[in-house]
Amino acid sequence: MDIRRGIAIARPKVVTLGKVKGVNMTLPFDGAISKFYREDAPADVRAAIRDGGKKDILSEDYPYDGRMDRDDYDKAIAQLQLELVKLQADVKATGKRIVVVFEGRDAAGKGGTIKRFRENLNPRVAKVVALPKPSDREQGEWYFQRYARQLPTAGEIVLFDRSWYNRAVVEKVFGFCTDGQRARFFHQLPEFEDMLVDEGIHMVKLWLNVGRAEQLRRFLKREENPLKQWKLSWIDVEGLAKWDNYTAAISETFDKSHTDVAPWTVVRSDDKRRARIAAIRAVLCGIDYAGKVANVACDPDPKICGGPDIWHA
Repeated sequence: MDIRRGIAIARPKVVTLGKVKGVNMTLPFDGAISKFYREDAPADVRAAIRDGGKKDILSEDYPYDGRMDRDDYDKAIAQLQLELVKLQADVKATGKRIVVVFEGRDAAGKGGTIKRFRENLNPRVAKVVALPKPSDREQGEWYFQRYARQLPTAGEIVLFDRSWYNRAVVEKVFGFCTDGQRARFFHQLPEFEDMLVDEGIHMVKLWLNVGRAEQLRRFLKREENPLKQWKLSWIDVEGLAKWDNYTAAISETFDKSHTDVAPWTVVRSDDKRRARIAAIRAVLCGIDYAGKVANVACDPDPKICGGPDIWHA
């Protein structure tokens, strides 16, 4: 069994397609994503993917028509990664503790954003936590217990690639927890996060959101790329038909967990370049550190980044 997002999933089946550009290609899961696109995707989603150019933004209500210019992106990301290195040095020198929670729709760009966060950082200072399926022992523990073990000590930054919010969304959508377990999670959640902040941990909760057509386009690209097929799971395949279930679970999660002490920052990530810049700025702008350049580590673009009110179902 392969493990992803704390859930056990079967190894993918493949369909041989012959050679594409000199590579012996296979499609995972019997080409289920392509089949969904052809047969089950809403007509407007299929049309958006079919008619959209490579650099086009598929969501009609996204505030930009195309991707951010590559040169502008490269310049901005280089400046921000220098600020992250300064933050790292300050964290190590002062003993600060930082937690960044990365959540979002599947294929919203969490992994790519985390990569840009830490690619120039010392992994002994900036640690990524992506927990597998709970062990038998962990399943018998308090739900938050295994996440608490991963919290930073003095002088550390911890980036959670998915987090305790699994119970709020994925486990709810796929029936991996009972309604009682989820209700208990929401009851305990505010106090858990209050304690983290009261303890002095600087916590940022990021939700990366992506439109339905763009999500499916990214899945189709993963399906046809042998180097990225490993990112796909049956959770992704089954989840394609559960968009509305996800929407309801996400909406309820924001209602119950967006607090003054631990607010959500939502990043509309239909353009990955703008999303990465906004996510890094959302972390940097809210914390003081030595050598900070305010006009670089500034507030993120309000057109694509804000509270849950900017979230589009």
